[in-house]
Amino acid sequence: MTIQLITFDLDDTLWDTAPVILSAEAVLREWLTEHAPNLGGVPVEHLWTIRERILSSEPGLKHRISALRRRVLFHALEEAGYDHNQANDLADKSFEVFLHARHQIEVFPEVEPTLITLAKHYALGVVTNGNADVRRLGLADYFKFALCAEDIGIAKPDARLFHEALQRGGATPETAVHIGDHPGDDIAGAQQAGLRAVWFNPQGKVWEADRLPDAEIRSLTELPALLALWNSQH
Repeated sequence: MTIQLITFDLDDTLWDTAPVILSAEAVLREWLTEHAPNLGGVPVEHLWTIRERILSSEPGLKHRISALRRRVLFHALEEAGYDHNQANDLADKSFEVFLHARHQIEVFPEVEPTLITLAKHYALGVVTNGNADVRRLGLADYFKFALCAEDIGIAKPDARLFHEALQRGGATPETAVHIGDHPGDDIAGAQQAGLRAVWFNPQGKVWEADRLPDAEIRSLTELPALLALWNSQH
């Protein structure tokens, strides 16, 4: 059947994530040092301990990374001696500071030209476990929908997230393709839901899982030709 819907992972597929998260963490640190001096110097390990504690009592937060990060900040602030209302207010403000910095992303140069080309022929969607928002990045116009795990409470590789994407994209599994960098979340997840899965592998890593991706690309510029080839085979 002819391909109708292409869904994309975001982090490490449309941009390099590690540098932006590191930078956002540093901006958050700086803000806390200035506005919440009781907490400013707290070691990162302490925040991880709080995170683990919260997750053990509320495992559902695992897929809601924004809510989880905000909750960690709130608990850390309260433990640092701020009263409930102060801690709440500082947690909200500091999380917004982090989120703003988290969106100072440099999209790979080939992303927009590729999306422009693909959007002429296919419906495009986003399926992400992260908390990046394509509206904040000026990419929303290319996508028919954006599915974030934290909005739905289900994360990749759960097939239900991909089934939701099919519904929103008005497609069947046979007419949809997912692109992502993660062998488990993206490739296995999409294939379990019946979609074809393209592994985005710019570093040329070795594939280690049993079931192979349906295709592998080093650059998103390879996508239009690959999809056209698949369509010509029907």
